[in-house]
Amino acid sequence: MKKILLLLILTVTTTLFSQDKRVPVDTTVVTSYSATINGKKVTYKAQTGTQPVFDENGNIKATLFYTYYYRTDIKRREERPIIMSFNGGPGSASVWMHIAYTGPKTLKIDDEGNPIQPYGIKDNPYSVLDVADIVFVNPVNTAYSRPIIKKDEKVDKKYFFGVNADAKYLADWLNTFITRNNRWNSPKYIIGESYGGTRVMQLAYELQSRQWMYLNGVIMVSPADYKLIRTGASEDYAINFPYYTAAAWYHKQLPNELQQKDLLDILPESENFAINKLLPALAKGGFIGETEKNNIATKMALYSGIKKEVILKHNLELPKAYFWKELLRNTSGKTIGRLDSRYLGLDGKGTGTSPDYSPELVSWLHSFTPAINYYIQNVLQFKTDVKYNMFGPVHPWDFSNDNSRENLRKSMAQNPYLQLLVQSGYYDGATTYSAAKYTMRKIDPSGKLKDRMSFKGYRSGHMMYLRKEDLEKANQDLREFIMKSSKNVGAAKY
Repeated sequence: MKKILLLLILTVTTTLFSQDKRVPVDTTVVTSYSATINGKKVTYKAQTGTQPVFDENGNIKATLFYTYYYRTDIKRREERPIIMSFNGGPGSASVWMHIAYTGPKTLKIDDEGNPIQPYGIKDNPYSVLDVADIVFVNPVNTAYSRPIIKKDEKVDKKYFFGVNADAKYLADWLNTFITRNNRWNSPKYIIGESYGGTRVMQLAYELQSRQWMYLNGVIMVSPADYKLIRTGASEDYAINFPYYTAAAWYHKQLPNELQQKDLLDILPESENFAINKLLPALAKGGFIGETEKNNIATKMALYSGIKKEVILKHNLELPKAYFWKELLRNTSGKTIGRLDSRYLGLDGKGTGTSPDYSPELVSWLHSFTPAINYYIQNVLQFKTDVKYNMFGPVHPWDFSNDNSRENLRKSMAQNPYLQLLVQSGYYDGATTYSAAKYTMRKIDPSGKLKDRMSFKGYRSGHMMYLRKEDLEKANQDLREFIMKSSKNVGAAKY
């Protein structure tokens, strides 16, 4: 009778207040599995469903869809690390890392990440579930997560859609989740990809300063730093330049003396040029001398595969979109991908300043969308007619008062246990590996925390884990980071 009453209450709540009446506000489905991970058998459960977002008065503002994986063949769960995982966008579901990176299942794709049919999923032998439990969280309007509003009311966009609002309500939600699942004693980690990099920088501060939930680690995967990205400032052009070298090397567009070297031998050269030569030159703008301008353009051409005269016409400020269109314009005539420049596209015309579409994103949606819809409904047994939003309506996003860098610095300063790991693909042209390194340097200008920060690079793009070799390597890097940072190293003090 009690179960029937609870079900009735949930049904009434959903009917009266849900923006979409098909979305349950608070529900759970649990299924059991076993897999071989990192060479050993692991038994685990998947808990998937929805959990409310409560405001400070206990009112339900939204319900978030999540999937929580936890090992069952262990004795002391309180000693086991837990990872709280987010993707980016803003407006992206937490699908990408869920079924392609850290989770116990991965996509049926080829070894370089291209879609193959029939679509689907398979066991992920490299998942970090052997060393940590994982919860994949979907912010409002992504996946099946939705705001909860009364009839004739509008969504409170200021409550959800902004750098600060996003971290605030997600911290509230995580407090509820950690309490419900009895994980307060566990070592805790937050991981975010792309915009998720900004999200977890800010979220670390929200969790520690307002929820008093202290962390062992923050992991940023291909992080988007909006203090730099899309600013059009000299820093933006210079800091991203080494990515041009990586993409040109991959497509064999560099001069022979560079092309014959290994990628990791030439990237430090390009980074040194970008910081010590290109950045000061760009800062001079139109007042740069002709000799210096020509010398810089010559070097840019050497390290980018783009002709010197093209670079000069852009006044040394070569836009990434133009690069994606230009690099192969006079050879194969194909464009290269924004998020992963290993991917090739076919434009309608050879002219123009930017590609018609992003070939890598089309490829990813091609393989991820059928896989996640099949997996949730048929394997995890969460049944719904609601559309799974790979990307949901969250704009306009409020980027004002973005103090995420400084707030991560404060979080690390206030918590001697807190470590930072950054993972990036060299062929990512949207959130470049060199920009990720720059973000690390700017988080702590004093350099006092740099011994608690580490960077790992991979020979792939934004989703480095789609390449089989990097799926294994990136998970192992993450596994080692968790094992090291969750050890008892004594009192948290300086």
